[in-house]
Amino acid sequence: MTRHTAPEQPIKLYRFRLSGHSHRAELFLSLLGLPYERNDVDLANRAQKSETFLKLNPFGQVPVIDDNGVMIADSNAILVYLATRYDDGNWLPRDAIGAAAVQRWLSVAAGPVAYGPAVARLCTVFGAKLNAEEAIARAHSLFAILEKTLVASPFLVGDKPTIADVAGYTYIAHAPEGNVSLEPYPVLRAWLARIEALPGFVPMAASKAGLAAA
Repeated sequence: MTRHTAPEQPIKLYRFRLSGHSHRAELFLSLLGLPYERNDVDLANRAQKSETFLKLNPFGQVPVIDDNGVMIADSNAILVYLATRYDDGNWLPRDAIGAAAVQRWLSVAAGPVAYGPAVARLCTVFGAKLNAEEAIARAHSLFAILEKTLVASPFLVGDKPTIADVAGYTYIAHAPEGNVSLEPYPVLRAWLARIEALPGFVPMAASKAGLAAA
């Protein structure tokens, strides 16, 4: 992989260790082999709403990265930034068709993934008062589509991994924590395994919740 000049200082990652959005950013930093340092934000005590943190991200959300003074918030925006700044088109295609295909899956990550397996996990891991049954149903509808999609190619956009795969991975891999079984989806599970086999892969901490509590 060809990469632009590495940052002068490690990239600062402001994260919460059980946040799938935070893990997207950390996973991609590690896959790119970029130096970074973790800065844990105490969400339980609402540190993300503090005056100090709101200067980093006015929306009061993790993750945020500080790349030597360049501040980027939002997990998908971070993926796009890092791929554009430090990679030469492997993780984010530069051609119109390839870029559009990746963007489609980034939208899926911000939509069906966020409102399906991510919400289901919020209910069990964090006790969120949301409709778990609807979230589980949305997750299974999404997984059925992915099961068919991934028959045609090993990754979401062709034969090589892209930031589309990074954006989708974490909440799908941890779906059992939200009572969403992955057992009916062997093709989807094989895709997860391919991502986990990539050099530089780092896992997110597991939670003993939902189906993962057994």
